[in-house]
Amino acid sequence: MKGDQFSRRTFLSAIAATPFALKAATEGKHIPVGLELYSVRDELKKDETATLRGVGKMGYECVEFFSPYYDWTTDHAKEVRKVLDDLGMKCYSTHNGSKSFSSDGLPKAMELNQALGAKYIVLASPGGKVSSGDDWKRVAEMLNKGNDKMTSEGLHAGYHNHIDEWKPIDGQMSAMQILADNTDKSVMLQLDVGHCVAAGADPIAWIESHPGRIRSMHLKDWSPSKEFNVLIGEGTTPWKKLLATAESKGGVEYYLIEQEGSAYGEMETADRSLIAFRNLRS
Repeated sequence: MKGDQFSRRTFLSAIAATPFALKAATEGKHIPVGLELYSVRDELKKDETATLRGVGKMGYECVEFFSPYYDWTTDHAKEVRKVLDDLGMKCYSTHNGSKSFSSDGLPKAMELNQALGAKYIVLASPGGKVSSGDDWKRVAEMLNKGNDKMTSEGLHAGYHNHIDEWKPIDGQMSAMQILADNTDKSVMLQLDVGHCVAAGADPIAWIESHPGRIRSMHLKDWSPSKEFNVLIGEGTTPWKKLLATAESKGGVEYYLIEQEGSAYGEMETADRSLIAFRNLRS
């Protein structure tokens, strides 16, 4: 039964992928679709290589490692890179804590990301108490300083939003707007669609007002009843218009599917999510 179901999903995925590939080829632009590996965190912890191979077989073109990768040695990062190369996958970015942007921690972060072949070191959490506008300006300064050091090594900084960054501070602008206004244009604003929608913000308007800065996106849906426990297309996100805007104005270079949980196991959720995305694009 499970084998039959998997074969059917794989078959549907292949069919759905075809028009997407043709459309991209016609426009002369192909946007790789990857997986934020937090989606399969438990499987990754059990067997890193087997999980990457499984993700590759599903058809994912790239992956994004999250904070535990920072504990790797450079040799291990090179071993992971070889696995990715053998699978035909890329790692364009990693998720990081504030340690990766500290004067002591940044050199290691850059070394690991270069070994992986990444382009962006993304700050996924500023750490500590960050609440006032001045606090967020200090986060922006940290991003700028890190970005300045990374640029000479062919890397750039990025910031990944959660829900709180969309809430007004003291009744005025949001933390995301403070970061956008106070960081260099080469700092990527990685848009987490699900968190943006959950906060009641408009992801399409955000992309339109920050052209060229949304160079990657975390694709996850949200619904009022099930929150993040839905696959792409099952929530309230206006996906077709959103993706069209990301590609025409946002400067998106790659997509990353992310699931915080679902009714299925981690690997099946990742598989179903990619199929749902491809069906949406077709």
